[in-house]
Amino acid sequence: MYGFEALTFNINDGYLEAIVRGYRSGLLTAADYNNLCQCETLDDIKLHLTGTDYGGFLQNEPSPLHTTTIVDKCTQKLVDEFDHMRCQATEPLSTFLDYITYGHMIDNVVLIVSGALHERDVHELLEKCHPLGMFDSIATLAVAQNMRELYRLVLVDTPLAPYFSECITSEDLDDMNIEIMRNTLYKAYLEDFYKFCKRVGGATAEIMCDLLAFEADRRAVSITINSIGTELTRDDRRKLYSNFGLLYPYGHEELAICEDFDQVRAAMEKYPPYAAIFAKLSFGESQMLDKAFYEEEVKRLTLAFDQQFHYGVFFAYARLREQEIRNLMWISECVAQNQKSRIHDGIVFIF
Repeated sequence: MYGFEALTFNINDGYLEAIVRGYRSGLLTAADYNNLCQCETLDDIKLHLTGTDYGGFLQNEPSPLHTTTIVDKCTQKLVDEFDHMRCQATEPLSTFLDYITYGHMIDNVVLIVSGALHERDVHELLEKCHPLGMFDSIATLAVAQNMRELYRLVLVDTPLAPYFSECITSEDLDDMNIEIMRNTLYKAYLEDFYKFCKRVGGATAEIMCDLLAFEADRRAVSITINSIGTELTRDDRRKLYSNFGLLYPYGHEELAICEDFDQVRAAMEKYPPYAAIFAKLSFGESQMLDKAFYEEEVKRLTLAFDQQFHYGVFFAYARLREQEIRNLMWISECVAQNQKSRIHDGIVFIF
């Protein structure tokens, strides 16, 4: 019951909530980012990061450094922290933490299947998979020829099995079908996660349902923009939208018939939270939309820490750390390619 979590929450989950709030205090600040933007080489970035929570992960790396090394080591820190929390968690928090990894599992499945379609080396693809989304039989995905086979050979043993039942067709796997598969899996995953949070109830339901609704709406806009000019019909597009969120159902009806970016803008401007996002963009400018959505998401995620006795802080921490890694990758790439004039274009400040 909402408002009474304080009576029992700390019995099982108080320690882990304290841990995750400690991890959150180690996120890079605006001052850290300003210092990183002044760096001239990747070794300068490493030198600055050794003074932060990333110090132990980078200190033994030899020069010359590569961007991928910095990103891999920072990701490893997130994985180690997340695994520590998952090992300590009891139900229902352990299931909640598992749900956080399912999105990475879907991305890994799509990466392997898409790579195999283009005859890429499986070991090379496995190295690119996100560590939080790994499962035992992932390497065998490469032999599947169609979606039915993909399910029968591999996914029947993974947590993605219930989501996959919605997108099993006997069609061969090609680029278009793989993208449809990704979005259908994500739709089923987000709806399932949303129902789980509703069942947990209390502050967790209030905060997580708001964060998941924002994610569902962001994906609906992304699907619409990416499918403009493709052979995807309006009905097919409509089926890929999640059945919850601020845009559900009337906003989805409008997005399904949009033919260009300005029509998407017109549909979204009827919803005040999203009108503010699109107000930052000039007409016809869709390139900066992802950054505008990331900035809004970060704002919502940081607000999750203002309330106590709920699981939303675990989701918020994982997402904020992933955004931090994206920021570090952008800064490292700009420094490595000598494009420092563009360094502020891709950074989303967290604090």
